[in-house]
Amino acid sequence: MSRDEPTRERRIDGGSDEQTQESVQRGPNPPAPAGASANGDGDARESRFGPRWAVACRELRSLRSEKTIILAIAIQLFIAAFSSFLVVGFVSMYDPDGLGGQDIDVAIVGEDPATLEAAADDQAGLNTVRYDDRAAAYGTFENGQVAAVLETSRNEHDQLVVDVTAPEEGIETTLLVVQLRETLEAVEHDERLANADRLASTPLTIPDEVEASPYVGFTYTILVPLLLFLPAFISGSIVVDSLIEERERGTLELLRVTPLSLADVVDAKLAATAVLAPMQAAAWLALLAVNGTTVARPGVLILVVAALSLLVVGLGTVVALVAPDRRQAQLLYSVAIVGALVVSTLLPEHPANTVAKVSLGSATATTWLLVALYCLLGAGAFLAARATVERIDPAEL
Repeated sequence: MSRDEPTRERRIDGGSDEQTQESVQRGPNPPAPAGASANGDGDARESRFGPRWAVACRELRSLRSEKTIILAIAIQLFIAAFSSFLVVGFVSMYDPDGLGGQDIDVAIVGEDPATLEAAADDQAGLNTVRYDDRAAAYGTFENGQVAAVLETSRNEHDQLVVDVTAPEEGIETTLLVVQLRETLEAVEHDERLANADRLASTPLTIPDEVEASPYVGFTYTILVPLLLFLPAFISGSIVVDSLIEERERGTLELLRVTPLSLADVVDAKLAATAVLAPMQAAAWLALLAVNGTTVARPGVLILVVAALSLLVVGLGTVVALVAPDRRQAQLLYSVAIVGALVVSTLLPEHPANTVAKVSLGSATATTWLLVALYCLLGAGAFLAARATVERIDPAEL
């Protein structure tokens, strides 16, 4: 009798015929014999984890061919690795006083130049030259002897009007405009104080000014939030493209041939893309620390990034499963992200401010409540993605 035949005969006790029927199922995943293992459930979970891990690794390996994603990560790596140099460069764009350097000469001409001249003299890096003749002032500007001309006048309401003539473009113009803006703001402040007696009541109490380093403000309110939020948005875009591509190429149908269900496949892709953002955030924070930027609570920041990444990736997963094609999926995802950004402005504290406060170690009770809210929203997005998968018929994808 053939060894592969499903029915076997055995003779016992020297002559009595006893036939036993053994059903043997052939295939890639034969069932374990009855009583062979006492922990069959654990083996089943292990057998399901292996294919899930394989799908997740396949998802991560496929990112190597995405040039746009690699370029975005490379840009973030450059920003984090050279943050100390970038901070100096960007801060000089809106606060040239932080760098020092050569003074800029400007010409002042007009009816009442004293107020403007006093404010400009208090501005570091800005020298004023008063002219009584308007043509002479503009002549020095045309010859390049002064960088700008400030012409003052008073209107019928005794308001000070300043007309600024400056070069049209260039990096020097940018620095000049920043310095002139601060000078004009100082003049405006002085004019309001001079006219304060005209007000019947004080409309708003203005707090006292405090001195703060421009490097600290730029680093913790712009640079750190940028490096932490951008990976989460990229992860959401990745999961949308991945699921849509699987549907269009028909490879999602091939994945269902494995012991995994559609929910298992989606979970593996969701986990693989959601974990990218906190991993990048940890790397960027480490590079910032190497560049001398101290972060008070890096663990909390990574938790916030993980929660936001799960929120965005969960949203992207739902969009990819319900959208009919790639273009509509990307459009829906973009609209959803823009809508989320608009809604975030209604929060008691903007997410960027939450990150800045945690980074500086000055988190308030509102900050911690918002961190908890982000974690709940991330968990809710994951549950929404699972619910969407349960309602979808895999045969219709």
